[in-house]
Amino acid sequence: MPSPKSSNPTGSSFFWWDGDTLVLNVLGKPSASRDLIGKPKGTQLKVSVTAAPRAGRATYHMVRFLAAEFDVPRSSIEVVFGRMNVNKQLRIKAPQKLPSVFQDE
Repeated sequence: MPSPKSSNPTGSSFFWWDGDTLVLNVLGKPSASRDLIGKPKGTQLKVSVTAAPRAGRATYHMVRFLAAEFDVPRSSIEVVFGRMNVNKQLRIKAPQKLPSVFQDE
């Protein structure tokens, strides 16, 4: 498991740790050409998904995509807010790996 960095919910980062839970602010891009974790934009991480933004489908697809990227079951990802919005906050319980964008932070 990756070693967590210190908690900093008031800092300028797009993520912080709450114990073993990764809290992640996301700027979603639905209807993209491919599923992709992009670069941070301010205090959010850009995440593109191919699903259309209808009835929360893009968010559901994003959770499935991110579960594979963080090597956790879908049930380990909670959408705190933004299920029907491009601005989201996710809580990822005990991620087993971190995408490379987290190594740069």
